[in-house]
Amino acid sequence: MRMLCKADASGMMPNESACLREVAMIQLATTSIPATVTMEAITDTTESGMIREVLARFELNSAWLQTHTSEVFAHRGKFIAIAGQELFVGDTIRDVVAQANAAHPEDSGLLTRYIPMERGPRIYTN
Repeated sequence: MRMLCKADASGMMPNESACLREVAMIQLATTSIPATVTMEAITDTTESGMIREVLARFELNSAWLQTHTSEVFAHRGKFIAIAGQELFVGDTIRDVVAQANAAHPEDSGLLTRYIPMERGPRIYTN
Protein backbone atom coordinates (compact mmCIF):
# COMPACT_ATOMS: atom_id res chain seq x y z
CA MET A 1 0.00 0.00 0.00
CA ARG A 2 1.37 3.40 -0.91
CA MET A 3 1.36 5.99 1.86
CA LEU A 4 0.89 9.69 1.29
CA CYS A 5 3.42 11.30 3.66
CA LYS A 6 7.11 10.69 4.31
CA ALA A 7 9.03 11.69 7.40
CA ASP A 8 12.41 13.35 6.90
CA ALA A 9 15.60 12.33 8.73
CA SER A 10 14.56 14.24 11.87
CA GLY A 11 11.27 12.31 12.04
CA MET A 12 9.15 15.35 11.14
CA MET A 13 6.62 15.16 8.33
CA PRO A 14 7.05 17.93 5.79
CA ASN A 15 3.94 19.88 4.88
CA GLU A 16 1.64 18.02 7.30
CA SER A 17 -1.41 19.96 6.14
CA ALA A 18 -0.99 18.51 2.64
CA CYS A 19 -1.03 14.94 3.89
CA LEU A 20 -4.31 13.14 3.35
CA ARG A 21 -3.56 10.19 5.58
CA GLU A 22 -1.28 9.41 8.48
CA VAL A 23 -0.10 5.96 9.40
CA ALA A 24 0.66 5.01 12.96
CA MET A 25 3.11 2.27 13.77
CA ILE A 26 1.99 -0.07 16.52
CA GLN A 27 4.33 -2.67 17.88
CA LEU A 28 2.62 -5.57 19.62
CA ALA A 29 3.93 -6.42 23.07
CA THR A 30 4.11 -10.08 22.07
CA THR A 31 6.73 -9.59 19.38
CA SER A 32 10.25 -8.23 19.40
CA ILE A 33 10.26 -7.56 15.65
CA PRO A 34 9.69 -3.84 15.05
CA ALA A 35 7.21 -2.86 12.38
CA THR A 36 8.39 -0.64 9.53
CA VAL A 37 6.24 2.06 7.97
CA THR A 38 7.25 4.06 4.91
CA MET A 39 5.39 7.25 4.18
CA GLU A 40 5.74 9.36 1.03
CA ALA A 41 4.51 12.77 0.01
CA ILE A 42 2.56 12.69 -3.24
CA THR A 43 3.56 15.60 -5.42
CA ASP A 44 1.75 14.56 -8.60
CA THR A 45 -1.26 16.89 -8.78
CA THR A 46 -3.26 14.40 -10.86
CA GLU A 47 -2.77 11.62 -8.32
CA SER A 48 -3.45 13.86 -5.31
CA GLY A 49 -6.58 15.18 -7.05
CA MET A 50 -7.84 11.62 -7.55
CA ILE A 51 -7.18 10.85 -3.89
CA ARG A 52 -9.06 13.96 -2.80
CA GLU A 53 -11.98 12.94 -5.04
CA VAL A 54 -12.15 9.45 -3.48
CA LEU A 55 -11.96 10.97 0.01
CA ALA A 56 -14.71 13.49 -0.78
CA ARG A 57 -17.02 10.73 -2.04
CA PHE A 58 -16.27 8.60 1.01
CA GLU A 59 -17.06 11.56 3.28
CA LEU A 60 -20.41 12.05 1.51
CA ASN A 61 -21.25 8.39 2.10
CA SER A 62 -20.07 8.62 5.70
CA ALA A 63 -22.23 11.72 6.28
CA TRP A 64 -25.20 9.84 4.82
CA LEU A 65 -24.54 7.00 7.27
CA GLN A 66 -24.46 9.42 10.21
CA THR A 67 -27.89 10.81 9.29
CA HIS A 68 -29.47 7.38 8.63
CA THR A 69 -28.15 5.30 11.53
CA SER A 70 -31.54 3.93 12.60
CA GLU A 71 -32.20 2.68 9.06
CA VAL A 72 -28.73 1.15 8.79
CA PHE A 73 -28.65 -0.49 12.21
CA ALA A 74 -32.01 -2.16 11.58
CA HIS A 75 -30.02 -4.66 9.46
CA ARG A 76 -28.31 -6.51 12.32
CA GLY A 77 -26.27 -9.53 11.29
CA LYS A 78 -25.86 -8.21 7.75
CA PHE A 79 -23.21 -6.46 5.72
CA ILE A 80 -23.95 -2.99 4.42
CA ALA A 81 -22.42 -0.79 1.76
CA ILE A 82 -23.11 2.84 1.06
CA ALA A 83 -22.44 4.25 -2.40
CA GLY A 84 -23.97 7.32 -3.97
CA GLN A 85 -25.57 8.03 -0.58
CA GLU A 86 -27.64 4.84 -1.00
CA LEU A 87 -27.75 1.80 1.30
CA PHE A 88 -27.11 -1.75 0.09
CA VAL A 89 -27.65 -4.75 2.38
CA GLY A 90 -26.54 -8.37 1.97
CA ASP A 91 -25.33 -11.53 3.63
CA THR A 92 -21.73 -11.19 2.40
CA ILE A 93 -19.37 -8.35 1.76
CA ARG A 94 -19.10 -9.45 -1.87
CA ASP A 95 -22.89 -9.16 -2.27
CA VAL A 96 -23.08 -5.58 -1.04
CA VAL A 97 -19.97 -4.43 -2.92
CA ALA A 98 -21.36 -5.94 -6.14
CA GLN A 99 -24.75 -4.26 -5.58
CA ALA A 100 -23.14 -0.89 -4.82
CA ASN A 101 -20.74 -1.05 -7.77
CA ALA A 102 -23.56 -2.03 -10.15
CA ALA A 103 -25.76 0.87 -9.00
CA HIS A 104 -22.99 3.48 -8.66
CA PRO A 105 -19.92 2.50 -10.69
CA GLU A 106 -18.64 6.08 -10.52
CA ASP A 107 -18.57 6.17 -6.70
CA SER A 108 -15.02 5.35 -5.65
CA GLY A 109 -15.76 6.30 -2.02
CA LEU A 110 -17.56 3.07 -1.12
CA LEU A 111 -18.20 2.62 2.60
CA THR A 112 -18.75 -0.91 3.97
CA ARG A 113 -19.57 -2.24 7.45
CA TYR A 114 -20.79 -5.37 9.20
CA ILE A 115 -23.66 -4.64 11.56
CA PRO A 116 -23.26 -6.97 14.57
CA MET A 117 -26.26 -8.89 15.88
CA GLU A 118 -25.82 -7.61 19.43
CA ARG A 119 -25.85 -3.99 20.50
CA GLY A 120 -23.23 -2.66 22.86
CA PRO A 121 -19.62 -1.67 23.06
CA ARG A 122 -16.96 -3.70 21.27
CA ILE A 123 -13.79 -4.61 23.12
CA TYR A 124 -10.94 -6.03 21.08
CA THR A 125 -7.88 -7.58 22.73
CA ASN A 126 -4.92 -9.74 21.83
